[in-house]
Amino acid sequence: MEEKQISMPPKYDPTEVEKGRYDFWLKGKFFEAKQDKSKEPFTVVIPPPNVTGKLHLGHAWDTTLQDIITRYKRMQGYDVLWLPGMDHAGIATQAKVEAKLREDGKNRYDLGREKFVEEVWRWKEEYASFIRKQWEKVGLGLDYSRERFTLDEGLSEAVKKVFVSLYEKGLIYRGEYIINWDPATKTALSDIEVIYKEVKGAFYHMKYPLKDGSGSIEIATTRPETMLGDTAVAVHPKDERYQHLIGKKVILPITGREIEIIADDYVDMEFGSGAVKITPAHDPNDFEIGNRHNLKRILVMNEDGTMNENTGKYEGLDRFECRKQIVKDLQEEGIIFKIEEHIHSVGHSERSDAVVEPYLSTQWFVKMEPLAEAALAIQNKDDKVNFVPERFEKTYFNWMENIRDWCISRQLWWGHRIPAWYHKETGEVYVGMGEPNDAENWEQDNDVLDTWFSSALWPFSTMGWPDEESEDFKRYFPTDVLVTGYDIIFFWVARMVFQSVEFTNQRPFKDVLIHGLVRDAEGRKMSKSLGNGVDPMDVVDKYGADSLRYFLSTGSAPGQDLRFQWEKIESTWNFANKIWNASRFVLMNLDGMTYKDVDLSGTKSVADQWILTQLNETIDHVTRNIEKYEFGEAGRYLYNFIWDDFCDWYIEMAKIPLYGENEDAKKTTRSILVYVLDQTMRMLHPFMPFITEEIWQHIPHEGESITVAEWPTVQAAYTNEKAAHDMKRLVEIIRAVRNIRAEVNTPMSKAIPMIVKARDLEVKSALTENRHYLERFCNPSELTIDTDITTPEKAMSAVITGVELYLPLEGLINKEEELQRLQKEWDKWNAEVQLVQKKLANEKFVNNAPEAIVQKEREKEQDYLEKRSKVEARIKEMQD
Repeated sequence: MEEKQISMPPKYDPTEVEKGRYDFWLKGKFFEAKQDKSKEPFTVVIPPPNVTGKLHLGHAWDTTLQDIITRYKRMQGYDVLWLPGMDHAGIATQAKVEAKLREDGKNRYDLGREKFVEEVWRWKEEYASFIRKQWEKVGLGLDYSRERFTLDEGLSEAVKKVFVSLYEKGLIYRGEYIINWDPATKTALSDIEVIYKEVKGAFYHMKYPLKDGSGSIEIATTRPETMLGDTAVAVHPKDERYQHLIGKKVILPITGREIEIIADDYVDMEFGSGAVKITPAHDPNDFEIGNRHNLKRILVMNEDGTMNENTGKYEGLDRFECRKQIVKDLQEEGIIFKIEEHIHSVGHSERSDAVVEPYLSTQWFVKMEPLAEAALAIQNKDDKVNFVPERFEKTYFNWMENIRDWCISRQLWWGHRIPAWYHKETGEVYVGMGEPNDAENWEQDNDVLDTWFSSALWPFSTMGWPDEESEDFKRYFPTDVLVTGYDIIFFWVARMVFQSVEFTNQRPFKDVLIHGLVRDAEGRKMSKSLGNGVDPMDVVDKYGADSLRYFLSTGSAPGQDLRFQWEKIESTWNFANKIWNASRFVLMNLDGMTYKDVDLSGTKSVADQWILTQLNETIDHVTRNIEKYEFGEAGRYLYNFIWDDFCDWYIEMAKIPLYGENEDAKKTTRSILVYVLDQTMRMLHPFMPFITEEIWQHIPHEGESITVAEWPTVQAAYTNEKAAHDMKRLVEIIRAVRNIRAEVNTPMSKAIPMIVKARDLEVKSALTENRHYLERFCNPSELTIDTDITTPEKAMSAVITGVELYLPLEGLINKEEELQRLQKEWDKWNAEVQLVQKKLANEKFVNNAPEAIVQKEREKEQDYLEKRSKVEARIKEMQD
């Protein structure tokens, strides 16, 4: 063990502190899971970012929380695996690469499937390297030896295994679904291949006659040619205008078919007539309504956009020619009674510029009901998935209980190709892990799987599954905690749960920690259109990763949104600066002390005993709050301890022995300074890893890195409640003196008389024993400490627990102002009394809270009552 006594630079410069530190951690392999069977495993898988671009503040927040958890657990002695990886993000990535190709005047069809996929792999490598650099910049303790990608060979095997298995169980099937269709090139398009343009069109208002001859019902459409495929008219179930018509039939003009008037919540009563035509084969919303009401799907177009055999005399006409003809015919019949021009957004094919047709097509689906039932059942068991905060379990339940079959096929080239083949002659379908034996007679499905299909397997596919004998799978699965935003509970969390339950019979993770969204200072969502986004790398460049991390991790409670404010980042930088300066003070006063020299067994002053007691209390609070994922609370305790207790008070009090003549007292003070700084840096390390490692490497320590140093635990031997109480009283007196001096503009350099009236002999003894602190920090010309003193007439006063303080400042006191000040003091203590009494009057609190907490509140009540009474007496004295 090499002892280091290097001087720290006088100014905190985050760029210098953070430079090269990450390489030091990686070279030391401190983040690699060791398969160490003597330790308990602890696993987190990173929600894989899309390889579409650079990470945003939400990613920085999400990953910082994971880093805090994993660093904390590593220091607690767990064999931690935090597994990194990225998502191929089918639609999003393909869109980015196609946009890049367009800049060069090309498209994916010019390249062909194979070359295009090669192009996307090149993109992936480039952007994966950007993402890794950003992970490095934020200081994420990831095990890169186990990094995965959702399209790597192992995960592709897992995806095929899941698809084939679900297919063989009858849980994957082919069915009809509305997709975007390009009639010019006769191909399905994904949403990203549709460009919306504002087009001048028309609303055609029509009346469909009721079968019973009692009248008609009014509808409007922008696509009258699709009426030939209508299978119902829908109204809202609560629309009083149509209650009497629900269940009746209308005659569909031109075709003469009878269709029913149905009721569905989807219909907007306020829009148009409140009645809509339903064409399940040519509109995605109508398709869903058709599913709910078991309506027939009638396709009225061919793949090339011409009308088909279901359209009678219009068969063979182009859809737009058909529109003109139908409008003319319906006008002649008196069915169309009004044509209203309007501008609307129409989808066009980015490839051919043809108007996209919503078109009924055969797609692959997962039958969700049995999978969802199993995933819901696990929530009634001991090994359920715990949502933090708990309220998000309802969101999960709500989605799972109302789940619909999942359309998993996508008309893309980038992704996991569906492992299904069709026989070229018979049309027979083969699904398997590999192609059929006589491959030349089969053609593989061109579609790929929805990105969420592979990311749903992430917690176990990354561990080597489907090889259940994989060492990592056996040791590190199920994982311990997943950290994610509330916006993807449905898309991702729910899917991971049902796939994990189906394929491993276990939950994928013990806890799900849900956070909100990062918003701007005004509470608005960050977006390109508002121009209010903040690049986390810009924050790191300006204030350092530690400042960004501390702000992100302590700026909100679990489940809540976070407002980004530059001022808060700056105040965190100030906090880091304070820590730096305090650490330099400790280093400058070590006088060559090594780790072996640290000795806490000597005689301790009241300040020594107090700081050790406060440290124990902080360790307890920080540990308990991290366990509950209450990082904001943990950070608050740490901040208060470091800034107030350690920097503002203990360091100042330590100067008395350090600059004195007693060598034993010096040694004990140095030991306590080092010990407290060491323990504090360990607690702060998960939040601010760079500055804590830098400081820790400078102070006497044992071990290679703070990343693997032991997490602090409460040392009962160092707790001394009486000393802590005595010290808190001294601090209160010193604060009161400083406040009074400030009020009457009497500087600390001017000595003034000071009278301290102790409640009893015990208080008097404690104050007398430690009067050197009062002399050092209050600068009294004379200091009187007694139980029985005559209250001076013209004096400023303050009431402190067990003490009344008087500063006779004759000539400086304005009686009226002093009475006003005392009244404010009385109001303060009165408010505290009411607050604590209200708490104690709450039977639920008194009966359910631990006895020690209730007792603490009762002690507070007595203290506040006594203070209020003393202030009251002083007011009365001054008024007499």
